[in-house]
Amino acid sequence: MKLIVGLGNPGKKYKHTRHNVGYLAVDRLISKIAASEYSYDKYDAEIYYFQSKNVILAKPLTFMNESGKSVKKIVDQFKVKAADLWVIHDDLDIALGEYKIQSGKGPKDHKGIISIEKTLGKKDFKRVRIGVENRSVENKISGESYVLKQFTQEELKIINKTVMGVSEEIIKKCIYLKD
Repeated sequence: MKLIVGLGNPGKKYKHTRHNVGYLAVDRLISKIAASEYSYDKYDAEIYYFQSKNVILAKPLTFMNESGKSVKKIVDQFKVKAADLWVIHDDLDIALGEYKIQSGKGPKDHKGIISIEKTLGKKDFKRVRIGVENRSVENKISGESYVLKQFTQEELKIINKTVMGVSEEIIKKCIYLKD
């Protein structure tokens, strides 16, 4: 069983914020594959199951800093191995429009990732790091404030293109990977 988790914050207020690119990527995956809705309350997450490939897509409904609670419930219930866990998240160490897929490597300080590592007691899962850094040198607000800001229309065009590339790569590497 593979589990692909998109991190974000629930609610309309956060929909187009930098912190919610994980949700955007999972939404894109859901639109591209035949996934059926599975459960909300039991796992504190929106869960979509892609039965023919044994893949679960999830968007935790906990806030970012408590993502580990939801991810652990899903991992435990479906007996997902760390190697089969993919977490999609925003990353201020990477420029807007770029992304990286790595195992066990992530940003210096991302509270959603820290929550997952702490709750699972593991770090060796895949991270899909989507760059959201686009601050100017003269207007460098704190990272915590910046990730909660809405994308500009121009940034949203860039991030949508990036999310499209990310979802296509995940489909090739994870979903359509021969078991």
